[in-house]
Amino acid sequence: MKRAAITAVVVALAVGAPATAYAKTPTPLPAGTRAALAPALTAGRGATVGFTEQEAETAATSGTVIGPDRSAYTLPAEASGRSAVKLAPGQWVEFTLPKATNAITVRYSIPDAPNGGGITAPLGVKVGRDSRSMTLTSQYSWLYNQYPFSNDPNAGLLHPDWWITECACVPNATTPAPVITTPFRPNHFYDEQRLALGRTYQAGEKIRLTASSAAAWTVIDLLDTELVGAPKIDLIAANVLLFGADPTGRKDSANAFDKAIAFARKARLKVYVPPGTYQVNRHIIVDDVTIEGAGNWYTIIKGHEVALSTPAPDNSVHLGVGFYGVNSRNVHLSGFAIEGDVRERIDTDQVNGIGGAMSDSTIDGLYIHHTKVGLWFDGPMKNIKVTNNVIVDQIADGLNFHTGVTDSLVKNNFVRNTGDDALAMWSEKTADARNTFDHNTIQTPVLANGIAIYGGTDNTVSNNLIADPIREGSALHAGSRFGAEAFTGHLWFTSNTTVRAGTYELNWNIGLGAIWLYALEKNIDADIQVVGDNFLDNTYNAIMEVADFPVKDLYSITNVHYKDIKIDGTGTSVLSARVGGGATFENVDARNVGAVGINNCGRFNFPPTGSEFSVTDLGGNDGGWLAPWMLPNTITCDDRPPVVAPPAPSPW
Repeated sequence: MKRAAITAVVVALAVGAPATAYAKTPTPLPAGTRAALAPALTAGRGATVGFTEQEAETAATSGTVIGPDRSAYTLPAEASGRSAVKLAPGQWVEFTLPKATNAITVRYSIPDAPNGGGITAPLGVKVGRDSRSMTLTSQYSWLYNQYPFSNDPNAGLLHPDWWITECACVPNATTPAPVITTPFRPNHFYDEQRLALGRTYQAGEKIRLTASSAAAWTVIDLLDTELVGAPKIDLIAANVLLFGADPTGRKDSANAFDKAIAFARKARLKVYVPPGTYQVNRHIIVDDVTIEGAGNWYTIIKGHEVALSTPAPDNSVHLGVGFYGVNSRNVHLSGFAIEGDVRERIDTDQVNGIGGAMSDSTIDGLYIHHTKVGLWFDGPMKNIKVTNNVIVDQIADGLNFHTGVTDSLVKNNFVRNTGDDALAMWSEKTADARNTFDHNTIQTPVLANGIAIYGGTDNTVSNNLIADPIREGSALHAGSRFGAEAFTGHLWFTSNTTVRAGTYELNWNIGLGAIWLYALEKNIDADIQVVGDNFLDNTYNAIMEVADFPVKDLYSITNVHYKDIKIDGTGTSVLSARVGGGATFENVDARNVGAVGINNCGRFNFPPTGSEFSVTDLGGNDGGWLAPWMLPNTITCDDRPPVVAPPAPSPW
C-alpha cells in the first residue's frame, strides 16, 4: 500500500471524532502468576502448562483475605502463596479472564462434617451474563492426627507414645497424661474441581464465584483458566465402545477395557477411549499396549474405592481405579483423566493412578486426581518417560521411583496438593540410577518434600519450580533414610527455584532449609553439586545440612558443593549446619538474611578447635553472609534463632 493510501485510511478512521477526544487506554489484563510470583521471577523454571493461574487474594472480593501465614494446620498456610479468600454465604470473589477461556479449575476448601466424612456445597459461577454452578466437596480433604492420619476429627492420639511437640512431653511417660484437644492437627484442607464452561469467553470477561449457604464458609485459593482444544479422534484403533464400555459411567467398563487391550495387542492397534466417563473399579493390567484418550478434559476414567472382604496378596484392603504394569514394557498411556476415590491413607493399599513396573514406556498428558499416589513405580524397570501430566490432590506422593528405577525422565509435570513427597526417588534395596526430574512445577505439598532423593546413583534434579511446602519437609531434599541404598556417583540439583520453603520441622521444633541434606542411616559422601539454584523467601534457612541427634557422632555429610546460587530472603540463616563434615561455596549471593549467615553447630560437641563442620570459601560469595571470621569452622550455634520475616522476592 502506498504512503498516501495509508494516510487516507488513518484519516478515515478518525473522521467524526471530536477534536479534543483521546483514545481510551484499555484496562490491562492480569498476567497471571506462577506459584504466586510474577512469572519473571521463575523464568525458565518449572512446567509449561496450558492454563493461567490467578490468586484469589489479588482478585476483587466481598469476602475476607486470610493470611499470609506459614503456621502448619491453618487454612492460609496450605494455600498457594500462603494466602486465600474466605467467603461467607452469598459473598463472592471475581477474576478477570487473562486469555480466551472455555474451562476453569477452582482450588477451594469447605468445612468437614462434624464427625468427618465431608460435605458438599454448590458454588455459583457467573461468566459474563451466563450463570451456572459447580459442586464442591470436602469428602477428599480434612485429615487429622498423627501419621498415617485419621478421617475422624474427634479421634484421640493414634500413637500415644510419640513425642508431641505441642505439649513438649512423651504422653505415656507423663502423669497426668496430657490433654490433646480435638480436632488434633487438622490438615489437607484443599481440593480442586474442574468445570467446562460450554463455550469460549474472551479475555477481559469477568468470572465471579459466589459461595452458597450449604457451607458455613468457602475458601477460594486460586483459579486456573484454560482454553481446551477439540477432542482427539482416532478412527484406526480398538475403540473401547466396540467392546462394551459405557461412556455414561453407569456400568463398570473394566472388562471392556481388558477386551479392547487384548484385541489391540493381537491386531497391533492402539486402544482409543473416546469422550465420556468410564467407571473402572480395579486395576487395568497393561503390557505392550498404547491407550489414548480424547484429551484429559474429555476422557475420564473414574472408579469407586471398593473394600475387600479379605486382604489381597499385596496386602491391599481396597481396590480402586489404576493402570498397572507387571514387569511390563512398551506401555504408552496418554490423553485421559484418572479420577480415584481415595479418602484415607492406608499404606498397604495399591490404589494408585499408575503403578507397578513398565519399562520402555511413556505416560503423557494425564490428569490424575484423588488417588493415593499419582504414579508409584516398583522396579526394577528402566526407560520410562513421565511428561506433561497434572497430578493433584493425592493422599500420599505425586510420583515415586521406588527400587531400581533407572534411565528414566520425569519432565514438565504439574503437581499440586500432595499428602507426601511430590516427586521422589527411593532407592530401597536397589539403587535408582541415572534418572532426571526436570522442568516440573510443584505446589503446596502438605507433608514432606517437593522433591526428595533417598539414595541412588548419578541422578539429576533440574529446572524445577517448588513452592509452599507445609511441614516436616521442604522443597529439595536428599536423605540417607528409609532403608535407602547409599548415595554414590553424583547427585545434581541444578537451576531449580524454590519459594516460601525452608519450613518448620514439627518433630525437631526447628526450621529446615529450602534444600536440606539429612544423614540418618549412613554417611552422605557422594559428589553433590547444587548449582544455579534460586532460593526465594525462605521461612527459615536457605540451606541445611543435618544429622539426627542420636547419630550425630556416627554420620557426616561431605563433598557437597554450592555454586552460582541466588538467595533472596531468609527468616534465619543462609546455612544451618547441624552435622559433621563440610561443603564448598562459590558465587553464592544472598540478601535479606534474617540471622547470622552461617549457623554452625556442627555435631554439638563444641570442641576448642571449632565446629566439626567446615565451610570452604571458593570466592565470589556476595551479600556479606559469609564473613571471614566464620571460616573455616567458627562455632556460631544458636539452636533456635529468632525468625525475621523476609520481604517479598524481587528481581535481582
